[in-house]
Amino acid sequence: MFFYWGVGTLLVAGLSVILARRFGIEFIVAAMAGLLIISNILAVKLVSIFGYTVPAGVFTFAAIYLLTDMLSERWGRQAAQKAVWTSFYANLVILFPVIIAVNWQPAFPSDVFESFDSVLVLAPRIVLASFVAYLISQHHDVLAFDMWKKITKGRFLWLRNNASTFVSQFIDSVIFITIAFAGTSGSPPLIEMILAQYFIKLMIAIFDTPLIYMLTYCIDRIPFRKVGP
Repeated sequence: MFFYWGVGTLLVAGLSVILARRFGIEFIVAAMAGLLIISNILAVKLVSIFGYTVPAGVFTFAAIYLLTDMLSERWGRQAAQKAVWTSFYANLVILFPVIIAVNWQPAFPSDVFESFDSVLVLAPRIVLASFVAYLISQHHDVLAFDMWKKITKGRFLWLRNNASTFVSQFIDSVIFITIAFAGTSGSPPLIEMILAQYFIKLMIAIFDTPLIYMLTYCIDRIPFRKVGP
């Protein structure tokens, strides 16, 4: 399950990059917004990967870093920062409808409705954790990627991809786990969860390095559509 989930998520992110190169950056922005939304929902459930306890949304959230790195690499820092803020706004839009739906009295008693409420009732705290972690870590990722690109003068894509992501993923893990799960009953110790999530994210980051090279190779052969006029 770990393998299929990871490969599937990264392939979706990769397809978004290819579509963006041909038809416009909106495809990447839409993918980032969708991945962030589903990450907030999946984060409520804790799963075990190689014996480590992590939120189920770890793959989908980690894939966003691949997208921001590709944006920075081919469309520039400003395009990446704009995508981060646009995705954040898209997720703000869902908060009000979710809160209303959870607190709306159902038409009749049902186990389905109770399950719906029991999952999404935790959403505000999870979403807050995700938003704070997302904004801080993603902006760090964009700035760090751009810094390393300037330092290396455009060489060593693997270095700037991993150097920016490794630190950003650690920032994200610390902020998200602390806000989302501190003080909750039944959860493993925070340090254990932070290190577990960071370890899994590092594995994903290393795995997506060949993919980012493959994507840059492919999109260089696709007609480029610039952002803006």
